[in-house]
Amino acid sequence: MITLTGHRVVNRSLMTAILALLTLGVSTTLANRDDFERIKERVVAELMPHAVHDEQVQDLLDTFRPDSTWPGIDYKDVSREAFEHRFHSNNMVTLAQAYRNPDSGYHKNKQVKDILVRALAYWVQNDFFCENWWHNQIGTPRNLVTIMLLVGDELPREIVDKAQPIIGRAHLDASGARPSGDRIKIAAILAKNLLFTGDQEQFARVMKVIEGEIKFSTGHRGMQHDYSFHHRLDRVNNTLSYGLGYAHAFAEWAAWVQGTDYAFSDAKITQLIDYYLDGICKQMVYGRSSDPATKNRDISRERSSNLHGIEIIEQLLMASDYRKEELKEIMAIRKGQISPSMSFAKFFWQTEYYVHQRPDWFTSVRMHSVRNHNMEQPYNSEGLKNHHRGDGTNYLSVTGDEYFNIAPVYDWKKIPGATIMQRPDMPPPSEIQKEGLTEFVGAVTDGLYGAVAYDFASPHDPLKAKKAWFFFDHEYVCLGAGIDARANMPVATTLNQCYLDGRPIVKSGKFKGEIPSGEHVLGNVEWVLHDRVGYLFPEPTRVHLTNDRATGTWFEINRQTDSPRDTVRHRVFKLWLEHGKRPQRAVYQYIVVPATTESALEFASQKQDIDILSNTAELQAVRHNALGICQVVFHTFGEVEFAGGDRIGMDHPGLMMLELEGNEMIKLSVADPSRKLGKVHIWTSKKIESRGEGYKAAWDEASGQSEISVQLPHGVYAGQSVTIEF
Repeated sequence: MITLTGHRVVNRSLMTAILALLTLGVSTTLANRDDFERIKERVVAELMPHAVHDEQVQDLLDTFRPDSTWPGIDYKDVSREAFEHRFHSNNMVTLAQAYRNPDSGYHKNKQVKDILVRALAYWVQNDFFCENWWHNQIGTPRNLVTIMLLVGDELPREIVDKAQPIIGRAHLDASGARPSGDRIKIAAILAKNLLFTGDQEQFARVMKVIEGEIKFSTGHRGMQHDYSFHHRLDRVNNTLSYGLGYAHAFAEWAAWVQGTDYAFSDAKITQLIDYYLDGICKQMVYGRSSDPATKNRDISRERSSNLHGIEIIEQLLMASDYRKEELKEIMAIRKGQISPSMSFAKFFWQTEYYVHQRPDWFTSVRMHSVRNHNMEQPYNSEGLKNHHRGDGTNYLSVTGDEYFNIAPVYDWKKIPGATIMQRPDMPPPSEIQKEGLTEFVGAVTDGLYGAVAYDFASPHDPLKAKKAWFFFDHEYVCLGAGIDARANMPVATTLNQCYLDGRPIVKSGKFKGEIPSGEHVLGNVEWVLHDRVGYLFPEPTRVHLTNDRATGTWFEINRQTDSPRDTVRHRVFKLWLEHGKRPQRAVYQYIVVPATTESALEFASQKQDIDILSNTAELQAVRHNALGICQVVFHTFGEVEFAGGDRIGMDHPGLMMLELEGNEMIKLSVADPSRKLGKVHIWTSKKIESRGEGYKAAWDEASGQSEISVQLPHGVYAGQSVTIEF
């Protein structure tokens, strides 16, 4: 009896618990269903165009042919360079948006729907398949799922069912779904299709996949620990191409699922915002336009605008308040509401890429080493003359438009900053991508100033050089030494090649004036001024200058079938130094003064703020007297006199930057470009006795010098700078 009563009590407890779980399960399911529908509404709203172009829609209706095609599209060529079928699928998206959008003059228009049905039926019947996997797994599925979300419920069931296997090529086991930008794009397409089909359970799994893709993948595909992005194992910088798409795919979903049960964790959103601000935006000129040095084959694509939009920023602000003031500042700069105010120096040590920004100018250096390749391959016949664009490229922007769409008329053997053998013809496109040949490639920076060292060995020609750049507030110094070539061809170092804006002004001895159009060889030049950028020569130098019209075509550098073939004409400014044929231990030195005027440049040439302490293949060093900063590149162990008889040295090749206040050393920054050292040893005649985390400085009375030992970063941080404040 007691047992029976007890059994009944247990059963009642179990029943109560089961009912509670069932009730909880039902309420959770309902809540999730509400969240699921809310997310779908947000996605559909985002798929609608911000502007309605009824004229474009009417043109699509008027030109649609009885065989369900549009004119001007080659429906037979499915090669990597072609697949004009994408225009057909884009047209279908335009019709779907017009049909769904209440602001459109074609909202719920029967003719629009009829033609969309016929165009889609034609597509699913032929199932166009491209030799380029991207169209099959991303481009086509993305357009078709957009159509499904916008009007799929009103389309014939048979067509919808036939479209599903084509959309289904965007799946997580697809060949293109490699960890990096494309995996998250494919997952995003899959998630949108699950919203359409109503598969809530699978949608939740895909959200976890998308969230999980925000992670560091240093040494592999994906985000690196320095906030650069590598899409492939060649470790080429893809931050503003694949890396930007990666950020966008995550940001849009972070915004769409915010406030629902599917919301991403704060830690993941924080990491994404850090990547966006400290990686993506810092590789842009003023955070608003792409630095040309970041471009790979995409430099050969014609674009209608150089400015980046604000969509990602809006999505990040919807998802989180983290660093919101910085995000708002970038947004205001892109809108033209405020002027840039940021000053920083950053070295992306995983990518061999340095950036330096002041409120009125931006510059960078792109390099390669044994750790990465020089340039992206010319996939799909794009970027066919990019051979030298990673060879110490030094683009400079004041407005941000100095190089925009200049590619078809470019002289690809005159890349700004690069030292290049002037062979008669470029190697074939198949020879563009090469592995780097040297390991001493890097930079030292304290976050505001920096110096870059490049032990350059051309992967294309028998040419070597020790190149270095030293960056300050109003100028930077460019040094080259040990320029050696083992071929009987001329070698040149280009200072700049950009759009021509007015006539350059040249100072040479007693002559100072504008240079007429044409190609010129000028002797004893002290400085050149063009488009508010000054080029100072510490010693009068012989320079080559061209300010004339250049011609070319997009098709010469990009063999996509829709690449324009018409001749392009632009007025171009080129300034370079020639080192002669088969140079041996040749040198160069010049100072770039951005955002300046003729009078300011003349004053700077007399002021002597800059001292070039050494420019040899063993030691390159510069002192900025006004700032009290000395920057040194030790290509071998050695020492340099940096102020009033005081000396400093390093026992191994490396980089050093020291800052003085009066006669006192207050800051020291060091870096190891070779990435081999665990510790660096420095000596100086300055008396320093200090100890802190990772370093020790002690005065040795017997030798009359201080010994400084500094621990260096290792692992994924090897190559990063260490800064000590005494």
